[in-house]
Order: sequence, then C-alpha cells, then structure tokens
Amino acid sequence: MVAPPQEFEKDPMPSIKKINSEWVAIVPYAFIASNDATVRFGSERQWWGERKEGVIRSIELAKANGLKIMIKPQIWMHGNWIGEMDFDVEDDWKEWEESYERYIMTFVDLAIDMDVEMICVGTEIEIASKKRESYWRKLISKIREKYNGEITYSSNWDSYKNIPFWDALDYIGISAYFPLSEAITPNVYYLKYKWGGVKKRLKKFSNHHNKPILFTEYGYLSVDGCAYKTWELEKKRRELPANEKAQSNALEALYSSFWDESWWAGGFLWKWYPNGVAQEGRRAKDYTPQGKVSERTIKKWYQKSMK
Repeated sequence: MVAPPQEFEKDPMPSIKKINSEWVAIVPYAFIASNDATVRFGSERQWWGERKEGVIRSIELAKANGLKIMIKPQIWMHGNWIGEMDFDVEDDWKEWEESYERYIMTFVDLAIDMDVEMICVGTEIEIASKKRESYWRKLISKIREKYNGEITYSSNWDSYKNIPFWDALDYIGISAYFPLSEAITPNVYYLKYKWGGVKKRLKKFSNHHNKPILFTEYGYLSVDGCAYKTWELEKKRRELPANEKAQSNALEALYSSFWDESWWAGGFLWKWYPNGVAQEGRRAKDYTPQGKVSERTIKKWYQKSMK
C-alpha cells in the first residue's frame, strides 16, 4: 500500500479487503544520499504514511479489517539504486550499518508492540547483503531475540541466489520482476510457458534451502509490453500506450503458474493507492490494478485462497 502524504480521509482497508486480500504490506521509506552513509527516516518532511504515526494508523486500520501485515522498510537512494550501494572505507560501512539498524529496529519494536505478523529486514540491498553477511546475521539474530513473528528479506529477481543468509529467515523473498516477453499484449499461454523455466529454478532453490518462496513484490505496469523489463518501461511510461489487457494477462499467467505450488507462499502486489489517490498523477499506466481489468483478475484468484 502506497503511503499517503496526509492522514487518511477515510479507511482505505475495506477496498483492499474487497478484492479478497488477506495481507497488506506497509512501507515506511528511509532515504540515503548517494555520497552519504547515513540512513535517514522519520523526518517531518516525509509523507505522513511513511512516518511512525502513519504506520501505526495503517496497522490499526488493517487489523480492524482482519488483514495481516508485513512491515517492509525500504530505502530510496538519491540518484542511484540501493542495490548498487557500496563503500570503500570501513568507517562508512559502520556508519551505514549503525543507522540502518536504528531504522529497522524502530519498526521491529513497533511490530512487537502491535502484534504485526511479518517484517522484511531489507529490500534489494544487494551488494551490502553479499559483502556484509556477518552484519545481516547479527541483525536477524537480534530481531529474533525479541520478535516472534516471521522474517524475510526481499532480493531482486536476478540476485536471490547471491543472498548468503536465507537459512536464517522464514521465507526466501523475491522482487519477482522476471522479464518474460516483449510482446505488446502478451498471451497468457505464452507467458505461462516462459514462467516454466523460472519455476523449475525457483522450486529447486526452495528445495535446496528447505524454505518457501515469497514474492515480496510482484506486479506489472498497465502499458504495452508490461511483461518485459519493467525497470526500463518505468522510464518511458509517459510515451507508452496504456494497456490494461496486457497487465491482466501478465497477472493471470503468474497466478495460474504458481497458485498450486506448495513451495510458493504467495506474494505482495506492487502497488495499491489508499482510496484510489495517485499522487504521481499517472495511475492509468501505473502498477495499481485499481479500476482496471486486472482488479477483477486479482479478486478471482484471491478468492481461491479463502475457500
């Protein structure tokens, strides 16, 4: 769920519940400058929904509507992708690790106080996850000492094999933006065929680690060619024609490929605007299914888990 800039005008959770969702991911962003090592969060300049008070209210409303919750702290790095963050100096690593721990533990403590079911300890922090394994293991151990809920980490689709601490977590978390087809409106059957090879690799990886796989993010823009390299499509979405059918087909193929796999734990759709408000002014081509063909697709499949 996208954090709103101001307090909710009305409860956004009934619309999430209406499509048969059982969980909601709440994302309190933090920020880091490309030439800095300090993770900054909770500023009054941040959107209300990203600050502690907004997260608390979001959790309260989710619980009141019978939804389970994953808190998914996530870092926005100015001018770069957080997965490429790296430091040459040990002191910079120490500064980053200390400030990141303060950030994560703030929301771990909140998760404990509010009985939140799951926390994600990191999102696509790929170089740091590989190079600083001992740090992550200590952080996860510190969380385990006080938190009884489930813990995951969200790795990018092309980096999940490089994460060295899956054994310490409850789920192998993957941002599942696997590029499948360049077709303008990809065919469901062809997409399922393309998912076949990915599924074999994921199943093998799940069995090797004896851990279920959770899509900590999945989703598609509603534009032509949405089942390909979404990170490239984002940069040119203004020029691309809107295509609700392409988005719906891509989601249909994902669900029909994975739904009955015992090693697949489900996933968190990226993304949903509370009360349908899209601050970026680009909802028609965005990842959200709200008011689109894909909303019916999601509702149909989510109903299956409720039977």
